Amino acid sequence: MTKNTSPSQTNILVEPDRIGSSVSRRKFLHYAGAASGLVMVASACKKDDNNMDSGVNLGSGDTGILNYAYALEQLEAAFYIQVIATPYTDISDEEKMLLTDIRDHEIAHREFFKAALAGGAIPALEVDFSTIDFTKRDSVLGTAKAFEDLGVSAYNGAGPLITSADYLTLAGKIVSVEARHAAFIRDLIAPGSFVGSDVIDPTTGLEISKNPSMVLSIAGKYIKTKINASNLPS
Repeated sequence: MTKNTSPSQTNILVEPDRIGSSVSRRKFLHYAGAASGLVMVASACKKDDNNMDSGVNLGSGDTGILNYAYALEQLEAAFYIQVIATPYTDISDEEKMLLTDIRDHEIAHREFFKAALAGGAIPALEVDFSTIDFTKRDSVLGTAKAFEDLGVSAYNGAGPLITSADYLTLAGKIVSVEARHAAFIRDLIAPGSFVGSDVIDPTTGLEISKNPSMVLSIAGKYIKTKINASNLPS
């Protein structure tokens, strides 16, 4: 990827309330309503878990896994918001429309986790996209592919760690959307390449999953805020 150090694309602080205004109120209320039944459990994570001496603590148990997913959704939402705010050179109307849809999905996912976690949610993360050239299609789509593939592998890797059946069901619904995004981005890069052996085990036909430590190590390239995942289940 070509490095781009434009000030508008580095050290970005994700502000869910402000940025989320680009999503319709109806969409937000739909996701927030779905989350309302989960708030009591998730909010059991105290704000004291955010011990800045050792980074933003994701917490433990299911709350920790939800915060883990929330961190990844903050990253993806921030990325697509930037993509649409500064479209790459010669982007087609169709590509912009479809990437806008993905942006709205990621914002909705982010707002869903924020609502579900309530007072137990980690704060807004500071992200750094200085290695991405948002003016170039190859750089943007290559990063989108990496983010979407990483997201799918992250949800699949976290699934066995979730104890709540409700959380597991919702995670399954979200990962299916992320997988659709991943397939679409791959086809934008090379038509007909919606899946490959780098994400699917050819012997089992199953998606390759990654555990939280692997995912956060990869995502950390774009997240400036230090994250403490030491209390996550394993």
